[in-house]
Amino acid sequence: MSTAPAEIFEATDRTSPKTMALSMRDISHRFGETIAVDAVDLEVRAGEVVCLLGPSGCGKSTLLRIAAGLESLQQGEVQLAGETVARPGGRQLPPERRNLGLMFQDAALFPHLSVLENVTFGLTHLATGERRARALELLERLGLAAYAASYPHVLSGGQQQRVALARAVAPAPALMLLDEPFSALDTRLREQTRDDTLHLLKSTGAGTLMVTHDPEEAMFMADRIALMRDGRILQVGTPTELYCHPTDPFVVRFFGEVNEVEGVVANGEIRTAFGVVPAPGYAEGARLDVLIRPEAVHVRPVGDVGHHERTHVIMSRLLGRSSLLHLCVHTSDGQEIHGHSRMPGVFLPAESQPVTLELDPSQVFLYARPG
Repeated sequence: MSTAPAEIFEATDRTSPKTMALSMRDISHRFGETIAVDAVDLEVRAGEVVCLLGPSGCGKSTLLRIAAGLESLQQGEVQLAGETVARPGGRQLPPERRNLGLMFQDAALFPHLSVLENVTFGLTHLATGERRARALELLERLGLAAYAASYPHVLSGGQQQRVALARAVAPAPALMLLDEPFSALDTRLREQTRDDTLHLLKSTGAGTLMVTHDPEEAMFMADRIALMRDGRILQVGTPTELYCHPTDPFVVRFFGEVNEVEGVVANGEIRTAFGVVPAPGYAEGARLDVLIRPEAVHVRPVGDVGHHERTHVIMSRLLGRSSLLHLCVHTSDGQEIHGHSRMPGVFLPAESQPVTLELDPSQVFLYARPG
């Protein structure tokens, strides 16, 4: 995955409208009494990939459709490359005049046209020879040049999506809009297709806004992630910022399972059954929610199998690159709670194996309890 954007944006004049592929200000949208998007501000810079991430129904696809002009703007303003393209009661530029490329879950290729003809379809402003050369160049970069004369029905799902990508990119749009483009593909095909897509998008210099519900996909594709809930953007930042510095418990939970316990601050720390957690900045006696990622729980087997008077393994499962352990954790007051640890590689302690736990504080998050 390219790391170039950070250097590009540091050297770019952020105030120049030409560096801003998309600017959305105070966007709100209703479907009847349902608020789908609620006072959202969002920007996508030229050359940047921004992922709208969130659960189904949170408003991310509606926001993308507003950017595309597929939904009439009800409140706010949409600008592309510094030009206003939508304002309530004023200008509403249609999608075909917004200089953008669209790619959806369904490749929606023309079945009666060859692969080459599909890609050249939107290049009517070029001479025939230029259209063909542009299309063949893109197909070559996506490993599809050999299929130029083939028809869509003979291609795999991943190949069809790459043709759809080539068709969207061919006219050199200033903004690319992608709505769940890989969700219909199986795991291995999805990984390869999104890798090809990312490399091509980065080479074009266009800004990209992509909708996904998959946190791992967003972390792979995005320079920045905008995490949505109930029509609002909860946090915007780099994948590292959202994963390592979440501003809300919802952000932690959305990126994967967590062990959740409560604790009371004493002497600047909280003692939990999983280990001791530093609590700088919190008052003595404050009651906090403690969210612990499974990878923060490091496990070490001790003693003989079968001793249940201490923390022990209930079950362990190999997941490929990591092992997931279901634990019975004993508290200081004699209670038992269940939790999970994710250990790298093959690590499969036997059922009922006693263990000790050690916490990585960088993957433990504290939040004041409501009220």
